[in-house]
Amino acid sequence: MPDEEGQVPRMSRCNASAAKKAARRLSLMYDTVLAPVRLKSSQYGILSELHSRGAALPTVRELAEELVMDRSTLGQNLRPLERDELIALLTDPKDRRNRLIVLTKLGIAKLNEAAKYWRIAQDRFEATFGKQEAADLRSVLLAIAHNPKFAKQK
Repeated sequence: MPDEEGQVPRMSRCNASAAKKAARRLSLMYDTVLAPVRLKSSQYGILSELHSRGAALPTVRELAEELVMDRSTLGQNLRPLERDELIALLTDPKDRRNRLIVLTKLGIAKLNEAAKYWRIAQDRFEATFGKQEAADLRSVLLAIAHNPKFAKQK
């Protein structure tokens, strides 16, 4: 399928490469749209995931697993959110070795402010790619993301 300049992109048989290229393109578009609220799409995703859990506070390990990230990468992503007081890390009273992640009132306000920008990015993608095609793509990508056969092998 030709792009706007009529160029046909090179085809690659590498699934990981194709997925990474698409992820970088989408991240750039979402990041650009979210820029007025000073959030990256990855940060919006973290805040959104925390909000969807309600009062059930995840540990760092649990959130990393849900987001399909390693704990150190998640930790790097949490630091600016904690610095900006959008989240707080609490010691788990049941197991003091664990840290629980809580979305603060300021974090909820930021998430609500960012939601309209996220919707703009989402609508832009669906208008370009197709609403049903976008839903199908999400389904396939989530099936890949949560398939244990693709998890780290020992």
